[in-house]
Amino acid sequence: MGRFSFNNLRIDATDVESSGQFARTIEAGLYPREELSRLPEGILEKYFEPGDNPENLRVIEKVRQRVKFQQHDLLSLHEIGQGYSVILCKNVLLHFQPPERIEVLRMFHRALAPGGFFATEQTQEMPRELDSSFQRVIPDGPLFRKLEGAQCAS
Repeated sequence: MGRFSFNNLRIDATDVESSGQFARTIEAGLYPREELSRLPEGILEKYFEPGDNPENLRVIEKVRQRVKFQQHDLLSLHEIGQGYSVILCKNVLLHFQPPERIEVLRMFHRALAPGGFFATEQTQEMPRELDSSFQRVIPDGPLFRKLEGAQCAS
């Protein structure tokens, strides 16, 4: 995205709990060095700095100021925003019953910009009820594109 990459970037991070570990981690931007070991070295050098102790690294301020955490219950079926280019939902949908999963996916569809992407965990399949709303981007991969003009009514 070049040198202007953070000028138009906004990351909305959500969790059903506002005081859980996820919220604290996002707000502080602190991660155990061990958890970041799989990131390419260039990424670590570019986007992380020393944390509060030698075992932690902190996301640089330039990125942290673009991240907003908020509490959100997906089952409320109210999107937290509109026009998203990408929605990433990991380790959540597998806990919902199929009808709930479909409604949450419809909510994501409404929140995506035309042609926006939805990514989920590898084990999730797009329900057949949404075949006309999303197109798989990668064969056997959990990345989908919102189809142009698709209406995803409840």
